[in-house]
Amino acid sequence: MQFRLIILLILVACSYSFAQSANNKPAKEKNKKEIDRGATYEVGSSKVKKKKVKYSISKDFDKKIEEYEKRMKDNAKKNQKIAKEMKKPQYSDPTYFGHKKKPKKRPPGKKKFCKECGMYH
Repeated sequence: MQFRLIILLILVACSYSFAQSANNKPAKEKNKKEIDRGATYEVGSSKVKKKKVKYSISKDFDKKIEEYEKRMKDNAKKNQKIAKEMKKPQYSDPTYFGHKKKPKKRPPGKKKFCKECGMYH
């Protein structure tokens, strides 16, 4: 029983030390982004300073919200168009059978087979 307890304590101590060492990065890696943003480069005889880039989460988020609202308005317009189109008689009236023009009603002896809907009318 004591042997198992000792092994357990050793494993916990090892895992704790590995967890701490993973978080400790060298200073070069931490500040790499900061160094690259404000770097100066020599071009010919004059120095050119690179502009610092400032990222704003709120600006990006606001832009995404605007794009979302625009898409929703466009989708609403499309849905209204589709609903208006479906009110036409060729879609709402069952006598059209999916035709653009209402099929003729022929007498029973002269009915023709329709390739569009697969019916005789």
